[in-house]
Amino acid sequence: MLIHVPRLCQLTATMVGGKQNLQDARSAREKAIDDWLPITSSRNAKWWYSAFHNVTAMVGAGVLSLPYAMSELGWGPGIAVLVVSWVITLYTLWQMVEMHEMVPGKRFDRYHELGQHAFGDRLGLWIVVPQQLVVEVGVNIVYMVTGGKSLKKFHDVLVCGDTGVCEGKDNIKTTYFIMIFASVHFVLSQLPNFNSISGVSLAAAVMSLSYSTIAWGASVHKGRMSGVDYHLRATTTPGKVFGFFGALGDVAFAYAGHNVVLEIQATIPSTPDKPSKKPMWKGVVVAYVVVALCYFPVALIGYWAFGNTVEDNILITLSKPKWLIALANMMVVVHVIGSYQIYAMPVFDMIETVLVKKLRFPPGLTLRLIARTLYVAFTMFIAITFPFFGGLLGFFGGFAFAPTTYFLPCVMWLAIYKPKRFSLSWLTNWMCIILGVLLMILSPIGGLRQIIMDAKTYQFYS
Repeated sequence: MLIHVPRLCQLTATMVGGKQNLQDARSAREKAIDDWLPITSSRNAKWWYSAFHNVTAMVGAGVLSLPYAMSELGWGPGIAVLVVSWVITLYTLWQMVEMHEMVPGKRFDRYHELGQHAFGDRLGLWIVVPQQLVVEVGVNIVYMVTGGKSLKKFHDVLVCGDTGVCEGKDNIKTTYFIMIFASVHFVLSQLPNFNSISGVSLAAAVMSLSYSTIAWGASVHKGRMSGVDYHLRATTTPGKVFGFFGALGDVAFAYAGHNVVLEIQATIPSTPDKPSKKPMWKGVVVAYVVVALCYFPVALIGYWAFGNTVEDNILITLSKPKWLIALANMMVVVHVIGSYQIYAMPVFDMIETVLVKKLRFPPGLTLRLIARTLYVAFTMFIAITFPFFGGLLGFFGGFAFAPTTYFLPCVMWLAIYKPKRFSLSWLTNWMCIILGVLLMILSPIGGLRQIIMDAKTYQFYS
């Protein structure tokens, strides 16, 4: 059998060329999709973007529940838990910033991409994505509740006299205020990426520092209540134990920024000479200083002023001066508007990635409008149905925040870098893992008990 060699070469070249053209077309399509997806569409952020994005992500509704957590923990354990959490979460945040570009020429722009590198493509997805979704969707639900309740408090303080308690026709249901809060997000959720919400995030970061200052400043002004009691809030042994567990979840919820840190770092430009980890870490340090200035005064002074009678949101406990409390509640509303968007953006990225890459929907305005509107409507519906603020914090804080914030970065660090056994790095990471696992197991128990107790007296859609 004779083979015409030039013809065979031409045929082979055509096949190779066709394959190359197919690969080029596929890579061009993937690049076009990456340029459209919210996490990878813009990489021109500055270090201060990192600072206020992290403040907005970290200092949220959780700060207002810290005095309540102190009332469940007591002075000694409460201060210890706050300080240890601040130190551990700063350490694990540093690990994530370092791991963002550990492979030369590659960036892990999303939490699950880092998980896939550490544990394998399939296992990494199953380990990280469910936890990250529970955190981010859970935060969005809790912030819907917080925004609605703060709007109601703002209305009640201004409209309903010195008592701040509305009756009759002036008593508008919390449900309606949650719907008003959600209406803002139906619009803001259409902003395409992190850099496009930088103005909202900056306003939110300023508001967080402002209302935290008002919370502890108003507590100082009010002074210690007569007959203030610093015994644990609960009187029975089971109540004290479950309250302690739930308070651990409240604190875990307050340190929640890790779930979006890689996505924030993805927006910062990077070169071999100037890697993104340098400006990112600079922003993180500034953010953690602000976190300390918000958390510790609110927790300690709020508990000092009110003892075990403090509400699960300290601004609800404070009622005078009226104008200041109304202003603080409106600041909370502005802040959780920004925080909602920071946590929603990675969820939007996941939803749009699945729709465009897996299900082959064409990327565009229509897809984004429908997908994001449905997500906001879903979080609004769940928030209206289950507005148990304190219990939600404790449950979500322990169940999902503890892994993704306290010990999952340490597990990935050990899996990737493999430090020598019993070295300082090895011991530090294992200590964080043990504390994080205990937190993950214990705190949801207290949070779930609180939800069950609240549900006994709660009327749906009231």
